[in-house]
Amino acid sequence: MILNASGCLDALEAPEVARAFDAFVTKTVTPQPREGNRPVRIAETEAGMLNSIGLENPGIEGLLRDKLPRLVELGVPLWVSVGGFAAADYAELCGALDERPEVTAIELNLSCPNVEEAPESAAELVAAARAETTKTLYAKLSPAATDLPEVARAVQAAGADGLSLVNTIRGLSLDERTLRPCLGHELGGYSGTALKPIALAAVYQCYRATGLPIVGMGGIATGRDVLEFLAAGATAIALGTTLFSDPDAPGRVRGELAAELAARDLAGPEDAFGLAHREEPAVLPK
Repeated sequence: MILNASGCLDALEAPEVARAFDAFVTKTVTPQPREGNRPVRIAETEAGMLNSIGLENPGIEGLLRDKLPRLVELGVPLWVSVGGFAAADYAELCGALDERPEVTAIELNLSCPNVEEAPESAAELVAAARAETTKTLYAKLSPAATDLPEVARAVQAAGADGLSLVNTIRGLSLDERTLRPCLGHELGGYSGTALKPIALAAVYQCYRATGLPIVGMGGIATGRDVLEFLAAGATAIALGTTLFSDPDAPGRVRGELAAELAARDLAGPEDAFGLAHREEPAVLPK
């Protein structure tokens, strides 16, 4: 299953791209509308990009009233990404979404690097959300956690049905001329190809720690990347930064993945799942 990473595609501006995914993940919504961080909000780097959007969104009422009905018209399953600044925010958001049949799953953004963090632990945030909904919950975690597998086990115990790995990680870019931060908020969330080894390690470790379904994301741009995430333990993947330069990435990546699987005599993605954890190495036929 191929999804978009939250915030990396405006489905209402690019509906045909959104329909190329197996499910569409909304931009993170908060209880109240947010204007986001001051500009500049995006800066390119040598191996990716920094963003400091700051969770700009219309708030949950605006999403339900104005955006969700239009997103339903896309005809693809919808995941709603939710975020907040306290456990009560996550509870409120999940409660508001619980009886909306249009929403297939909820992704809990527990690790946005561009806003203040909630005082509660990730597990406490998941528990608050779980108490208010029976919908499928995916916990989106930061690769900066001191012991990510332990955090994954904690959110699993608190009621998470799956994991989204990983969110962006804080980075800084300096203007070549002034040597001042390029972003108005100074630090931003780093994404792109350089994030791939970090994300791959997170998927590998957290699959071993929990066995939960995992959406792998971070630096995925090719079918070979997808193959590696499947082998590490991801059951699905999300495309993010690559969409900014290649909106046709979903179809291209599917084709490349099919070629990678065929080259290894693998019948489908399910045959690649978990190969990195098996005793017998997976090698290309001679």
